[in-house]
Amino acid sequence: MSTRHILLGLLATGPSHGYDLKRRHDERFPQARPLAYGQVYTTLQRLVRDGLAEVEGTDSDGGPERTVYHVTEAGARELSRWAAEIAPPAPFVTNEIFAKVVVAILSGGDPAAYLRAQRAAHMRRMRELTAVKSDPGSDLATVLSADFALNHLDADLRWMTTTAARLTTLTAEVDAA
Repeated sequence: MSTRHILLGLLATGPSHGYDLKRRHDERFPQARPLAYGQVYTTLQRLVRDGLAEVEGTDSDGGPERTVYHVTEAGARELSRWAAEIAPPAPFVTNEIFAKVVVAILSGGDPAAYLRAQRAAHMRRMRELTAVKSDPGSDLATVLSADFALNHLDADLRWMTTTAARLTTLTAEVDAA
């Protein structure tokens, strides 16, 4: 995920300061890793340096003085370009679950037990996400994020089922080598 473009998108809704951008990011992308304030301010400085955002002024609202930023025309064009860009599907998808199953097979471990335990963890997470979606207080960003995560977890579960069915063959191939 491009923090640069996400912040540009948040700025496109109107001028804002770093603290508010961080809060809005964490609200709009609830399943993403929360941004650190340092990352927000460093990214804002780079956006200004690159002419994609400008300092509009300062605002104190009775608290500490905060710098307010807004997106420039160049920033709006960059945001449009990025938003329309197709994200290429990864040519090779490898994750920790895949790696642990392969290592268990190669090292004489128990890949079936690992897959059962991982499946249980996935099912727990899916129940949590389904509850979040069912909560009448969940906003659209939370529901969309939960749907996205649920679909990825479901794909993982399908892979685990297929792999569990192939374990005898996979283990035999390793033993024969």
